[in-house]
Amino acid sequence: LWTSKANIENPETVIELYKSYINSGAEIITTNTFRTNPSAYKQTYLNISNETFVKESVRLALEARGDKQIIIAGSNAPAEDCYQVERTISQNELEYNHKTHIQMLWDSGVDIIWNETLSHMDEIKIICEYCSENELPFVINFFFTEDLNLLSGESLLQAVDFVLRFYPTAIGYNCISPKVFSKNHFLNFNCPWGFYLNCGSGNYADKNIKCGISPQDNVDFIKPYLRQQPLFIGSCCGSSPLHTKAIKDYFDEVY
Repeated sequence: LWTSKANIENPETVIELYKSYINSGAEIITTNTFRTNPSAYKQTYLNISNETFVKESVRLALEARGDKQIIIAGSNAPAEDCYQVERTISQNELEYNHKTHIQMLWDSGVDIIWNETLSHMDEIKIICEYCSENELPFVINFFFTEDLNLLSGESLLQAVDFVLRFYPTAIGYNCISPKVFSKNHFLNFNCPWGFYLNCGSGNYADKNIKCGISPQDNVDFIKPYLRQQPLFIGSCCGSSPLHTKAIKDYFDEVY
């Protein structure tokens, strides 16, 4: 929760971090709203409404963008811990969480709803239906296990097939280690796609994350996947603006 509370307690630091990524070549920045959803908000004990919490968080990204042509992607995370297998909140709470958070993000001025680290079919269904019914542009980014399943048990292939029925702007994969991602051969699906991988040195669920994949090693891993023409590429946990700069420098060199 400390990352989202920083939007209120240390806003200038958050803005400077956004600018570091933008100056490193980022063309998409995700709002620091991974933990501003209703389920998380209840644990922050902030003396502001959830709506204000989200609006102020998005405002920082908008301010950092300025007049640059940068896409502001409204980060909508799993309702509970993103690596949690068992569901502990009710379906009503789950539905309220996503519908409310998505709408607050959109009303705050994001360009697209960026759903990430999703690995449970119940919330994937809620998100897809809500965004589709309300004509909101959205991306679904999956997290999957070594056996190419979601944490809720469904196969990745089955999950992607379901999501494509709702015509997302793109599908993606995030917070997966290069080792696990390399097992995934279900990439394109005749749909725009992308990925941003976990660059941490330990397990993805570690509380203290240190960089374990250098910016250059990350670029070297990415290179073969460019043949599949991804729409977006980035980096996730354990990375820094240096990873973004390395990707941008390589693209500038090749393209």
